[in-house]
Amino acid sequence: MSPVRSRPAFLRAAALVGAGAAGAAIAVGIVAAAGGVGGSTTTVREVIPPSTASSAPETAGFAQATRPLTIHDIYVHAAPGVVQVTATSKVTTQLNPFFDPFGFNGPTTQTQQALGSGFVIDKVGHIVTNYHVVQGANRVEVSFSNNERKPARIVGRDPSTDLAVLQVKGLPARALTPLSLGNSDLVQVGDSVVAIGNPLGEDRSITSGIVSALQREISAPNGAPIDHVIQTDAALNHGNSGGPLLNARGQVIGVNSQIQTSGTSDGNIGIGFAIPINTVKNVAAQLIAKGSVQHAFLGVNVQAVTPSVAKLFRLPVQHGLLVGTVCTDSAASSAGLRGATQQVTLAGDTWPLGGDLIVKIDGVAVASVEQLRSLITDKKPGETVQLSIYRGSKSMTLNVKLGRQPLSPKC
Repeated sequence: MSPVRSRPAFLRAAALVGAGAAGAAIAVGIVAAAGGVGGSTTTVREVIPPSTASSAPETAGFAQATRPLTIHDIYVHAAPGVVQVTATSKVTTQLNPFFDPFGFNGPTTQTQQALGSGFVIDKVGHIVTNYHVVQGANRVEVSFSNNERKPARIVGRDPSTDLAVLQVKGLPARALTPLSLGNSDLVQVGDSVVAIGNPLGEDRSITSGIVSALQREISAPNGAPIDHVIQTDAALNHGNSGGPLLNARGQVIGVNSQIQTSGTSDGNIGIGFAIPINTVKNVAAQLIAKGSVQHAFLGVNVQAVTPSVAKLFRLPVQHGLLVGTVCTDSAASSAGLRGATQQVTLAGDTWPLGGDLIVKIDGVAVASVEQLRSLITDKKPGETVQLSIYRGSKSMTLNVKLGRQPLSPKC
């Protein structure tokens, strides 16, 4: 049996010139997308066709949907709203020293093109795709189902959630087919799903499968963690990046972004990951309104305590988060949070000791890294949170004014 890599690889666009690389596996600090958009800010709204509208939870099979839909039905309705994204960038390369040992020729500039996927979300031509599809691109074009290729403007990019929004102008509203956006909070393990995209440049291919798991975590291109990710066994390959994952009612529940690969192949092995559509709605609305997304940043590396570890190290509580390191010039550092002074290895696991122990945030008990990050997700830079901690055996409260996540969230 071939070994499986411990981390997923980005669903790189199908390269026409050059090849994509695997994504980094760095998770530093507590990073979160900013909360919901309010006031006069643009919002991405859910569009549900009357024939498929329902308040019922997601259903497991295509034939069990509110209105029975076959995979073909979903394809007919959704494929016109799926686009092929062509990203063109310029890369600088150095000639092989064997052919130019003295460096007389210097670096050369080459044009690189790659193909990815995306989908229309409104009648004014906004299109969602992955950040890594258009990362570094100086020209982007999209192709619709009628093979008409149009230049696209990059409205905004967010490396922390691996999302980007494009816009195509000059097309009449009737030529655009926005896809219906579902509710990823209602998705259940076992639900039937389909993926539509352009794997290896094969335009508008559809594959089917199920939701294999929920609440996965993957790393964004800048190393920030992306939470609440949907795992699916629907076949995904390079070029599916940015395409929609749809439920049995034909609603988008996620954006296909990464795959787990084997040690000998970078193709599909039945483990794919999609960014949940609720995250996409939030981020897309901010990108459309402002061109960027501000993320709250606490700036700590923490490790969850178990009752057995708490007993062994004589900690004052059985659950909480041991602070390992505190990022320099971060919100946590400004508030006086203290990191570990020693690392103790026990049965192969290393525990940070001597630092603070976080037990609550805004009065809510925290027992996992994911829970703390989820609580930060609802906050915005500049907002203040209250941390209840133990410093040794002493209980303390710290007020922390959250900062902005740096471009590369590393301590």
